[in-house]
Amino acid sequence: MGIVLLGPPGSGKGTQGARLSERLGVRHLSTGELLRAEVDAGTDRGRRVAGYLDRGELVPDDVILAALRPALAEARAAGGYVLDGFPRTRAQAERLPADDLAVQLDLPDDVARERLAGRDEGRSDDTDPDVIDRRLRVYHADAGALLALYRDRGRLVTVDAARPPDEVEAAIDAAVAAAD
Repeated sequence: MGIVLLGPPGSGKGTQGARLSERLGVRHLSTGELLRAEVDAGTDRGRRVAGYLDRGELVPDDVILAALRPALAEARAAGGYVLDGFPRTRAQAERLPADDLAVQLDLPDDVARERLAGRDEGRSDDTDPDVIDRRLRVYHADAGALLALYRDRGRLVTVDAARPPDEVEAAIDAAVAAAD
């Protein structure tokens, strides 16, 4: 089973990804966490990634795929995964199995800005209003084609992510159950 969580920054992909993977007994793969671990470790890839994150830009596909590929293969072999932070573009989605279910966490930009500005995780990509706006613009520039791919495959469900986390969780569970 493969589930991808899609949504703008601040929509709860990390929170809901962790919760959903635990309930399903599959691995939660967060490209953000994988990439931040590379940055924290000071690897060559991490130094390259840091610049993109600080500017609120997407990390190039080749860099993300190099970090994600081993973890994704391991998760597939173990029975499935919940991905958050990937795919962000149609080209990335086309590299995943066509039967993955995409759950769109729909969130208005004003709510995303409030959530991101209120984070206290020490992430430089979440504290600067200009970077937040850039991240939202980047998301919206690629979201249409990405969502269209999953919609065309009949593998897209949308959940209102502006609700409290427990309500979002229940809506995701219902959507996943209905998609099986």
